[in-house]
Amino acid sequence: MGGLHYRVDAGQFQGAFRDAIDRITGASREATKRAANDMVNHAKSLAPVDTGRLRSSIVAIPQGGRFTYTVTIGTNVEYAADVEYGTAPHVIVPKDKKALWWPGAAHPVARVNHPGTRAQPFMRPAIAMAEVYLRKYAKGIR
Repeated sequence: MGGLHYRVDAGQFQGAFRDAIDRITGASREATKRAANDMVNHAKSLAPVDTGRLRSSIVAIPQGGRFTYTVTIGTNVEYAADVEYGTAPHVIVPKDKKALWWPGAAHPVARVNHPGTRAQPFMRPAIAMAEVYLRKYAKGIR
């Protein structure tokens, strides 16, 4: 029989393809980790500090399998949203006692009209930098 004949070893091709995917996946995972670390550090640099609890609670939590990878960046401090977005004026009343008192107060009071707090964004500016950080670390992925 005349003509040209070619034999393609699909197993060899698939193995090389798998290796390339694993290499790219590993590199993109590393770029994502590094970008997330930069975002955490950025958020920590912007977080206001009184006791340091809020700042120290900002973390990156990675999740994923072989082909998917995500990093959640946040804090579990209950007042973090109040710091990030501020609070409207509100009334403070005692939970367990009949009156409120604090050091320096002239006398116990039944309620306090709190004027609210200004927003002090620390997470949103850091998250807004995600694309910049990802591009920085993804440059060499091939």
